[in-house]
Amino acid sequence: MADRPVYDAAEFPDLRPLEDNWELVHKELLAILKHRDLIPAFHELSPDQKKISKGDNWRTFPLFGFGTKAEQNCKLCPETARLLEQVPNMQTAFFSILSPHYHIKAHRGVTKTLLRCHLALIVPKEAGACRMRVGDVTFEWKTGRAVVLDDTYDHEVWNDSNEERVVLLFDFDRPMKLPGRLLNRFFISLLRLTAYYKDPMKNIAAIEKRFNAAMAQDA
Repeated sequence: MADRPVYDAAEFPDLRPLEDNWELVHKELLAILKHRDLIPAFHELSPDQKKISKGDNWRTFPLFGFGTKAEQNCKLCPETARLLEQVPNMQTAFFSILSPHYHIKAHRGVTKTLLRCHLALIVPKEAGACRMRVGDVTFEWKTGRAVVLDDTYDHEVWNDSNEERVVLLFDFDRPMKLPGRLLNRFFISLLRLTAYYKDPMKNIAAIEKRFNAAMAQDA
């Protein structure tokens, strides 16, 4: 597959069910957002993100971490989890919630063996106010549409609007020949031994307990 910063989601037919059923995902998201204050900031979930996640401006609701399912969170979003599990070799997934007037500073991902998808669920109405740059490509999200990117390119996000932006963010294995697939498996197995993996997975358990208690009161 050609190396470029942004890809057309149509190149990945396995993503089509998510676009076709984005309203189901959106409905489950709205239930989660009723308890927005309990959704952790990104750096509370993953401390290594503290350079780009400040205050409570970038919240994340985790669903999968390098193939490990956040069981309780996924039970709250069963249709979202079902659709994600249909994506071959999906690794990590979460709702990414960006506050108004926040800038995620330029940064890079850790491996070329993964591609990242954003399924846009809530997009500010003001044209040009909420956008993302990946390498030399800048784009705006369109509600219900997916975009695929290579996050090893330098990238950043601006939300200059007065509205929240929410995407379903998930990583999946880049289509590769056998040697690349084997290298990816080895890389993921190494990541599982590091704080990059262990800290978020440890924190997810506490987050699930707190959030599920609040959701149970709604039932």
